[in-house]
Amino acid sequence: SLTLGEKEQVNNKNSEDGGNKEVVASYWGIKGEEVKKEDGTPWKWNCFRPWETYQADLTIDLKKHHVPTTFLDKLAYWTVKSLRFPTDVFFQRRYGCRAMMLETVAAVPGMVGGMLLHCKSLRRFEHSGGWIKTLLDEAENERMHLMTFMEVSQPRWYERALVFTVQGVFFNAYFLAYLASPKLAHRVVGYLEEEAIHSYTEFLKELDKGTIENVPAPAIAIDYWRLPADSTLRDVVMVVRADEAHHRDVN
Repeated sequence: SLTLGEKEQVNNKNSEDGGNKEVVASYWGIKGEEVKKEDGTPWKWNCFRPWETYQADLTIDLKKHHVPTTFLDKLAYWTVKSLRFPTDVFFQRRYGCRAMMLETVAAVPGMVGGMLLHCKSLRRFEHSGGWIKTLLDEAENERMHLMTFMEVSQPRWYERALVFTVQGVFFNAYFLAYLASPKLAHRVVGYLEEEAIHSYTEFLKELDKGTIENVPAPAIAIDYWRLPADSTLRDVVMVVRADEAHHRDVN
């Protein structure tokens, strides 16, 4: 926090300026660290930092599929397939809103798994093997997908209400599933990611046909994935789909 002397200097400066300027402070009353891009321009995002950005691997195999062999595999596979039908009926070809709903669900498993492994590590006084950070990074990546698509398509009130319901049910169901069988839980996520790849592929087809306008990429996406300044929505969908393929392989 500010020392007393620094506070007095700030107050004196405000008095000299006529008291019109206010001190910019964060939620906690502490001025945040000034971060800049590589070109020296100010960094305007608080939800992620320049060292957390990256370039997506677009060469990743999008067609890889884990064929269900065991009972748990088949249970996970058909559970995910059964969830796809009501999603198709509700959103139909509205892929922008569909992506938002998908990301509000996809960001849950990593946080639940990371939280449970974190508690397990504490209870057993043992290392996690790197899985806690991997899963939390996955959850954060999915959340950034949501923040990006929020710039493209604003959800309607009933879609927001649906998010409350779906997230509440899915969080608790996944929590219990992870307690019962982490392998089953990860298989569910893997198959969810396969469905996500399919959805984003259909999204790209609609963009290519002109059914959905290929608008300029949001600024947050350009900075997060280090995209060229003239990138479009299609470029964003491409990198998001590559992220989903990576999460599929991890799970």
